[in-house]
Amino acid sequence: MHSSILEDSPNARINKTILDRYLSLPLEDNVVQATYVWIDGTGEDLRCKDRTLDFIPTSPKELPVWNYDGSSCYQAEGSNSDTYLYPVAIYKDPFRRGNNILVMCDTYKFDGTPTETNKRKTCLEVANKCLDEVPWFGIEQEYTFLDFDGHPLGWPKNGFPGPQGPYYCGVGANKVYARDIVDAHYRACLYAGVKVSGTNAEVMPAQWEFQVGPCVGISIGDDLWMARFLLHRISEEFGIVSTLDPKPMPGDWNGAGAHTNVSTKAMREDGGIRDIEKAVAKLAKCHERHIRAYDPKQGQDNARRLTGKHETSSINDFSAGVANRGCSIRIPRGVNDDGKGYFEDRRPSSNCDPYSVVEAILRTICLDE
Repeated sequence: MHSSILEDSPNARINKTILDRYLSLPLEDNVVQATYVWIDGTGEDLRCKDRTLDFIPTSPKELPVWNYDGSSCYQAEGSNSDTYLYPVAIYKDPFRRGNNILVMCDTYKFDGTPTETNKRKTCLEVANKCLDEVPWFGIEQEYTFLDFDGHPLGWPKNGFPGPQGPYYCGVGANKVYARDIVDAHYRACLYAGVKVSGTNAEVMPAQWEFQVGPCVGISIGDDLWMARFLLHRISEEFGIVSTLDPKPMPGDWNGAGAHTNVSTKAMREDGGIRDIEKAVAKLAKCHERHIRAYDPKQGQDNARRLTGKHETSSINDFSAGVANRGCSIRIPRGVNDDGKGYFEDRRPSSNCDPYSVVEAILRTICLDE
């Protein structure tokens, strides 16, 4: 990647090797730097800040509740701005390493009620009602690299690249861009403890995907949000923007989704295809409710992506099929042949809140709501 592409990015001009001199300074064994991470009032963007601990925590319950300025995160008024962070999951810090940690947090208002974008609380309540069904989730997170000016990375500044076709899982400097970031992110997720299971270049140039899962219940949401944080944080160091916009480029280009793979214990056992078919029938009756839950703008973002073209179904219609990427629900060919396994809900947008997606699916297929 030619350095002039990112000449307007201040982060790309910083000499990154200098930081190593300070990260290698020794610390006392019980000193831990903890980065608290949370979802702001947009329901899409992440925020973070750091604090020092004088012990090595083994559980989120051991970590102190903290607060932040909610008025600067679209979550409170300036006259009553304190908003609270409740730790829910701990990850190893791939930037500082050692005993240092990343902490995924829930957000709560001054009166103890969850903020509007705290979707985890109700998701956990629903997931706890479905424990006996052992629901597994895997999410395929698509995203797009942008130059600092908001243009897709590597695209001609006054035109377009060649049409889609050679870029998906492509190899070569004329087909893929910024693989360095993808590899750095993959390794950082593995180190942190995120259950990342793979990655690949996607259909549109400068578009990639990573997969998280299979995870049981609520943990898919924790892991995916932390994987997103790591993606943005690593991209920041390279001076590149990673966007989860579900349709970053209008026209004849693929959008970006968060295809969600789902199975229950019954679906994974012999004859489970019948349970898959029952679940699909339930989903067909709740299409509109799911569309509202599958992007932060209650379907408005997905309306740009779910057009019935570019490997999507229409946002207005529910459909299901075997090995059909133009359907709302895809049953993989191998699952159909084996008579058991999982189904793929292709409707969630790339910028969805996974807690909302999991909650909606469990309410429909397990709780019959």
